[in-house]
Amino acid sequence: MTAGLVTAGLVVVGAGQAGFQVAASLREAGFAEPITLVGDEPDLPYQRPPLSKGYLAGRTDRQGLHLRAAGYFAEHGIVHRAETRAAGIDRDGTRLLLADGGVLPYGHLVLATGARNRPLPVPGAELEGVRQLRGLSDADALKGAIEAANRIVVVGAGFIGLEFAAVAAARGLSVTVVEAAGRPMARAVSGQTSEFFRRAHEALGVRFLFEAGVSAIEGAGGRVSGVRLSNGETLPADLVLVGIGVLPNQELAAQAGLAVADGIRVDAWLATADPAVSAIGDCARFPSPFATGVTPDGTVRIESVQNAIDQGRCLAARLAGRPAPYAALPWFWSDQGRHKLQIAGLGAPADASVPRGTGDAFSVFRFRDGRLSAVESVDRAGDHMIARRLLAAGTPLTPEQAADPGFDLKALAMGRP
Repeated sequence: MTAGLVTAGLVVVGAGQAGFQVAASLREAGFAEPITLVGDEPDLPYQRPPLSKGYLAGRTDRQGLHLRAAGYFAEHGIVHRAETRAAGIDRDGTRLLLADGGVLPYGHLVLATGARNRPLPVPGAELEGVRQLRGLSDADALKGAIEAANRIVVVGAGFIGLEFAAVAAARGLSVTVVEAAGRPMARAVSGQTSEFFRRAHEALGVRFLFEAGVSAIEGAGGRVSGVRLSNGETLPADLVLVGIGVLPNQELAAQAGLAVADGIRVDAWLATADPAVSAIGDCARFPSPFATGVTPDGTVRIESVQNAIDQGRCLAARLAGRPAPYAALPWFWSDQGRHKLQIAGLGAPADASVPRGTGDAFSVFRFRDGRLSAVESVDRAGDHMIARRLLAAGTPLTPEQAADPGFDLKALAMGRP
């Protein structure tokens, strides 16, 4: 772990939420050295979560996505190099090599390279009308495609697939969601939360096919016409959205000899084995006090805005001379139709899941080895905030207390008797 101040320029590869945050936080901390933000997209740094929600539905415009206006970067001395791709790292020479032949010397290099969509490995996946949703260009293409679509198939019942399905169903389009697991969001939430969202989406007209695989995408004239399932059935479709997870962009680090394993390996201070290189955001695998029992080695890679922002701030503090290990509580959210799902902590695997509340507004408290590990809240923002306090502080809570509607969770979270 490198604790000293950075006394030469900072280069950040990746102009997403994490990359922007470390640059902005360093300037807030009084860091006076040059900062260069390298991104391969043409746009200013922007928020990704609204792409599958407000932006796709037309409630958020392009300007509303930007993390800061263009003038911010000049005013704060942050050079934003758009449409620029990193090609390699010369660790001995402390230089970032660019695909256009240029080089950027660095005093410290931050890899905030993010992740990319996992491709669907079946014939026909390259047909026109087969889409994914990761960046702004994907969202723009989807906005146009959905205008002309009638029958939509979504492959994958994760957050992105379900958020898109809700937007499409609200427009009156035929939507079928194909999922290999037995329920929606199976890796992320409890069975009760899965069941609630299945019913909520079906009420919008969405059809689900669970434990179903895709064997091919069928087409005519270069365009998609259907999705062939492993059982031989073909679903007619003129638009297919593939949302089957992401892969970390770790190749740059691997080519430079840095450790990778489903993410760029960093320590608790977000540093790689090279003291001049750190990694943050969706691409980084790091040790977390909340990952005990989640993975064999207690490390995780988290794809969330919270993690990107908090890691950017943590790394900026270290580079400004105020090092502290990263120990932020993970939390997430997903807007699906009129319902908001908020998750605090890492719930899987869980020994017990305890519901609290009824009807369309409830929470599920999840326990692992007798300790609270996560809380899923559906339209109960108060529970979510209480859960974040309880989990961050490690406050003991039993399943019996969580199940008791008369037990005062807020008082427990606030430390009141």
